[in-house]
Amino acid sequence: MQKLSLNQALQQRLSPQQIQFIKLLQIPALEMSARIGEELEINPALEEGMDEQTDKDNEEYEEGEDYNDERELDIDSYLHDDEIAGYKMQGDGAATEDREIPIAHVSSLTDLLIGQLGYLRLDPREELMGRQIIGSIETDGYLRRPLKAIGNDLAFTMGIYTNVDELEGILHKIQTFDPPGIGARDLPECLLLQLTRKNRYESATQHATTIVNLYFDEFSKKHYDKIQRRMGLSSEQIRAAIRLITRLNPKPGGCEGDSLVQFLLPDFILTNNHGKLELALNASNAPELRISRSFAEMLDTYDKSDKTNRNIRETVSFVKQRLDAAKWFIDAIKQRQNTLMRTMNAIVKYQYEFFAEGDESRLKPMILKDIATRIEMDISTVSRVANSKSVQTEFGIYPLKYFFSEGIATDSGEDASSREVKNILKDLIESESKRTPLSDDKLEKVLNERGYNIARRTVAKYREQLNIPVARLRKQL
Repeated sequence: MQKLSLNQALQQRLSPQQIQFIKLLQIPALEMSARIGEELEINPALEEGMDEQTDKDNEEYEEGEDYNDERELDIDSYLHDDEIAGYKMQGDGAATEDREIPIAHVSSLTDLLIGQLGYLRLDPREELMGRQIIGSIETDGYLRRPLKAIGNDLAFTMGIYTNVDELEGILHKIQTFDPPGIGARDLPECLLLQLTRKNRYESATQHATTIVNLYFDEFSKKHYDKIQRRMGLSSEQIRAAIRLITRLNPKPGGCEGDSLVQFLLPDFILTNNHGKLELALNASNAPELRISRSFAEMLDTYDKSDKTNRNIRETVSFVKQRLDAAKWFIDAIKQRQNTLMRTMNAIVKYQYEFFAEGDESRLKPMILKDIATRIEMDISTVSRVANSKSVQTEFGIYPLKYFFSEGIATDSGEDASSREVKNILKDLIESESKRTPLSDDKLEKVLNERGYNIARRTVAKYREQLNIPVARLRKQL
């Protein structure tokens, strides 16, 4: 039996201002300029720059006064209940904003290959087939789509009927293009395409070609002794062949692909002024914005107009919405600046020894909660600040996430930063014998001997985070 009942529930919902602040807080300086430009474009009540009224306006914003209070305008007298339209922030709600990130302009891999296709002097039909193949090449330079599927695409989209053998012939021509190795179906073919451009009469090239053709599985597992015995090579010959293969490019698309080349723009600038650390926001994070005086004065003008006129009421509603939106945006920018500075100042104080000397071994274990407690903010707020932000120091540009690390217990009873342990681990691996590299068990014992209480699984985790392969794959002749 169905029943209707009335239940009362209390829910917490973010206001448009809070949503705006959260979205602004998590974007980096590189994207901030574009975001401000976008707001300036859609809101005529917002302007760049400062004038003689800025200080007075700032006081009004800080006190949270409504912009129209001093004009004593009764907005309610202009609006009817059925005509009030709340200002909706751009991106309001749960949807994620997909905003284009400023990137460096580069020619795409596809453009590069099509440019070379013109030198083959193909007939129009073959050129369309070549373009279809090039369009199927991925950004790393590999052609993973089967030629039969490409043939079907040509038949369905262009009415061109062909076969795998004809497509194979055009692909072989494309594989002669730059960069070397382009258009390969797998890694062995990619390496062989590059080896064909080497001096084929050199013994190292011949041996390397044989290894890739016949012993690629053993090569990938670094079973060099087995390859040497089967090919009957000397130590110097196998070493020269392996060195030649490892110097080839496994991803011929590389930076010439369609991947984004992003500029690195720091959000903070930290300088050491005679031993005193001084922190400043990047100019992109501290824009000069103001509310348009002419736009605000419109309310004074319409206050003297006929309030019963529907067009007047709609105009006042539009002006009020834009003024409120501009004020909210300026307030959100100021709150963002304040939060960024409070968070970064706390990080600098916590990691003062590192910022003063630049010695990574001076980094202390630090988690988000440590900073959140110091600035009396929520951990999620600190996380948004640390995400995708960076600081420029005298020792280079560092992402803020770099300074957050776990603590590793030592024999002295103190905690060492996981960053410090990773640096020691990296030094141990770089100085190891390449013929007999250290296993994770041996690395664990060495670290334990140095006073770091660390387990083998933690050693493996840190090694993987450093993108260092296991001992077997680090072995060299």
